Amino acid sequence: MGIVKVIEVIASSDKSFDDAAENAVKEAAKTIKNIKSIYIENMNGMVKGDKIVSYGVNAKISFEID
Repeated sequence: MGIVKVIEVIASSDKSFDDAAENAVKEAAKTIKNIKSIYIENMNGMVKGDKIVSYGVNAKISFEID
């Protein structure tokens, strides 16, 4: 097994927490290869009136370095 590095990513979505997590991986994958896992450290939401209008996650993404 090689060296594993971890980065922290903040991502959001107007649909769901799951979608926010998917967005975190999609964005990280644009510049990082060999992503192995994602750990959701924190979740938050923005509310207007009585509706959640934005979902956010702080995610730690791990990847193996070649």
